[in-house]
Amino acid sequence: MSSEFVQAIEALGKEKGINSDILFQAVEEAVVSAYKKNYDSSQNVRVEMSKTTGEFHVFEQRRIVEQVVKPHDEISLEEAIKINPNYILGDIVEQEVFPKNFSRVAVQNAKQIIMQRIREAERNMVYDKFSEREDDIVNGSIQRVERGTVYVDLGATEGLLMANEQVPGERYLPHDRMKFYIIEVKKTGKGPQIMLSRTHPGLLKRLFELEVPEIHDGVVELKSIAREAGMRSKIAVFSNDEKVDPVGSCVGHKGMRVQNIVNELRGEKIDIVKFNVDPAQYVANALSPAQVISAVASETEKICWVVVPDYQLSLAIGKEGQNARLAAKLTGWKIDIKPESEVNTDEDVQEGSGEEA
Repeated sequence: MSSEFVQAIEALGKEKGINSDILFQAVEEAVVSAYKKNYDSSQNVRVEMSKTTGEFHVFEQRRIVEQVVKPHDEISLEEAIKINPNYILGDIVEQEVFPKNFSRVAVQNAKQIIMQRIREAERNMVYDKFSEREDDIVNGSIQRVERGTVYVDLGATEGLLMANEQVPGERYLPHDRMKFYIIEVKKTGKGPQIMLSRTHPGLLKRLFELEVPEIHDGVVELKSIAREAGMRSKIAVFSNDEKVDPVGSCVGHKGMRVQNIVNELRGEKIDIVKFNVDPAQYVANALSPAQVISAVASETEKICWVVVPDYQLSLAIGKEGQNARLAAKLTGWKIDIKPESEVNTDEDVQEGSGEEA
């Protein structure tokens, strides 16, 4: 090998972003492999390679024993002392070997092992990069769809959007760019496997953190999220600064901030409600956009009884119960909704029975 070979390794390391020491180690392993393969040797071998000149030296290794059983791996103390009188039992004796035409054979073998090591190093780099980004969002481009699985180009590698992480009705067309939530990074024999999601509530959370500076800076807190991906979501926000309106911060000027997120989620409706430590008021806020006349919460039963105007009942419940369901999920409270007329009727009956008594 030559200094040009060394320069080529260093250049390759820089190009791939891999420490050249990893590649030099791969070369040394290749030389050991080539020696054993081409010279039919099972003997222990150590290789030293100069990172300046590219020259290498091959050393056969044998352990000093009292009685030699395996001549390829062992040497007697008597023979070892002839080499160096300071040797004792158990030491390793190294002797340099000079196999004929070995440089050419070693170089050919080294190329294959270096390429294998580069692939391994690249896979490890990709794994390290994306494992640090679990529970974060990433930009990607749709590559293809096969058997219900969407393959996403993430630049350095490919991500997988499985069927159960896809938004119902959302279309994934080749070359479309969108944001994905990284739910898990797996290490496999074929390289890292990046598992993505478009339905995870974390996607909504991270979008608001990116879009709303007040959330990113910690002035506004995102307390809770309830999401039915592709249909509707609710988020509860709280301000640590009395001068900052948490809902207004998330909505943005002329609704631009929340609209950007709605566009990214392909039209998913988003209700932004104000968090309140009073559970009754919190539930009333969570039923937005419906108006609430009164709300009474029971801490022991973890249920909140809510009264709404008759004409607001369907809005409070929502289509197929969606609004009430999301409000309950957002607050963690069971919600019992009644129209105003039903409550008034109950009161009239109670008053009438009292008069009769």
